[in-house]
Amino acid sequence: MRKGLLFLVGLTVCAATVHAEIPKYGVVAKWQVGGDGGWDYVAMDSPNHMLYLSRGTHMMVVDTHTGKVAGDIPNTNGVHGAAFADKAGKGYTSNGRDNTVTVFDLKTFKTLGSVAVGTGPDAILYDKFSNRIFTCNGRSGDMTAIDVKTDKVVGTVKLEGRPEAPVSDDKGNVYVNIEDKSEVERFDPKTLQKIASWSIAPADGPSGIALDAKRHLVYSTCDKLMAVSDGLANKMVTTVAIGDGPDAGAYDPKWNVAFSSNGQDGTVSVLQRQADGTYQTQTVPTQAGARTMDLDTKSHRLYLVTAQFAPPDPNAPPPGAGERRRRQMVPGSFTVIVVGPVK
Repeated sequence: MRKGLLFLVGLTVCAATVHAEIPKYGVVAKWQVGGDGGWDYVAMDSPNHMLYLSRGTHMMVVDTHTGKVAGDIPNTNGVHGAAFADKAGKGYTSNGRDNTVTVFDLKTFKTLGSVAVGTGPDAILYDKFSNRIFTCNGRSGDMTAIDVKTDKVVGTVKLEGRPEAPVSDDKGNVYVNIEDKSEVERFDPKTLQKIASWSIAPADGPSGIALDAKRHLVYSTCDKLMAVSDGLANKMVTTVAIGDGPDAGAYDPKWNVAFSSNGQDGTVSVLQRQADGTYQTQTVPTQAGARTMDLDTKSHRLYLVTAQFAPPDPNAPPPGAGERRRRQMVPGSFTVIVVGPVK
């Protein structure tokens, strides 16, 4: 993720305009799971009701039926995200500092192997159409393709900039945000060849991504804007205002609703597309710093993470040039926030 693993910002609650068809969303649970390390992506393995939380050097696993820690995957240095090949019973983590992917068993969480990939693997995706894992390698500006059957690298996707987050329609199209150019690129996951790319300006710095596969609409979370693209026509069609500091996106086909998790505002933006192409919106207060999330397609709930931080030390030396002052996380305060439809 482009904005680091930990940060604390002010909380701003936005007004909401709620269309009658949108379920009213709210925070339905909070699980204080504690543990050490920062965090980045949240990844939901819906078939196994397990939530994967990257913690810097290890991957924490939480059972969403109980809200309790169910396991841990160690030795994932600089881990960012996880992807799941459920039919094969295997999961994969992207380890940014080691330039590797860890392969693990989805039932036991036992490590099965390691695969060397491009430089700076960040976001990670499983594509059912090709039965491949793809890593977004931010520093080498490409994506590595791994065959799930063999856990071997089968090729590299050359991109036109820095990839931030990918999504697949599982029918032969993978879409990826190109963060430094404010573009979306589409490629074939079998041939690894580019199909198209397009600008999403004036939306800037796309981070999270989600897909309405039925309508071929790609949602890219940008600075205070959601860019909506036609993924087959290869062009942006509109932008919708969202909260500040977004870093993840999700889409729930049950209600035709897209989501953005906004860490600076401490909110989730809920967007429902109308028949005329406009969007009705709702804003759900969460907690400052809750910038990453994933959707459980079975329960239709969102899972976000954040923590409490100690006040800055007034006696600490100022940060050096190009550095950012870090605040210490309050021990044991790491929390999962569950957002879902409420009565």
